[in-house]
Amino acid sequence: MFGSASLAVLFGALAAVATPLDTVTPRRCGTVITDEQVVAAEKHFQENKVPAANPDRALAATIPVAWHVIAANTSTAGGYIPDSQITNQISVINKAYASAGISFTLVNTTRTVNSDWFNNVGPDARQQDTMKSSLRSGGANTLNVYSVGFRSGSGAGLLGYSTFPSDYARYSSDDGIVILFSSVPGGTTTNYNLGHTVTHEAGHWVGLYHTFQGGCSGTGDSVSDTPPEGSSASGCPTGRDTCSGGGVDPIHNFMDYSYDSCMTEFTPGQITRLQSQLSTYRGISF
Repeated sequence: MFGSASLAVLFGALAAVATPLDTVTPRRCGTVITDEQVVAAEKHFQENKVPAANPDRALAATIPVAWHVIAANTSTAGGYIPDSQITNQISVINKAYASAGISFTLVNTTRTVNSDWFNNVGPDARQQDTMKSSLRSGGANTLNVYSVGFRSGSGAGLLGYSTFPSDYARYSSDDGIVILFSSVPGGTTTNYNLGHTVTHEAGHWVGLYHTFQGGCSGTGDSVSDTPPEGSSASGCPTGRDTCSGGGVDPIHNFMDYSYDSCMTEFTPGQITRLQSQLSTYRGISF
């Protein structure tokens, strides 16, 4: 386990200083997990692996969600998103994860007006440590979601970032996902406002890597049925094939960087992996 900074997967677009927050920009990743770290993480996983007992059982596991709204003020534009958008977001991830035997249930919503947190939370930022220490609730099986503005600092322009299941044992207070408030359904971030930023970041939280991890010749994403991908996708480039052999790029996969409208699936291999990751590190049984 490599700590919040080294294992946080950053999922977003770095905006130029003069660019408005919601301008269309491609998803770009500032990931800090290296192939060497992936190898070490996979070694630990294989040595401690707990397989899912009933991988084909429908809706075998319910994951509680604690949502923490962080806002600059009490306006929607200031991050004070309404309950209806949060409810719609839960519906989106329930549909996305239904084939994996997972349902998410919102159990708690907190609302904090703190412009420093809203603007400056990001990987390695002191604001994120304070925020999470103050607000995080539940155990290893609870998905904590923090919606913020990502206006400046190490998080400037990001869509989101996450921890992995193996982080929890030593860094429990850091556990969870941080997302851009305007990426929820009905939000204002063009092409990324159908709710699949949460789908993607929750994918890391349940143990999945990016489909393009390691490129064409690196370690890959530790899943055999996602074709190798040389780099992240942008838009919805049907037929894109960046690595020879193995098939076209998995641009429709929730763990790539396509537009929300292009993201539609997890593979059976990803489902097997995430179920075992949850059983091994989060005590969630299937």
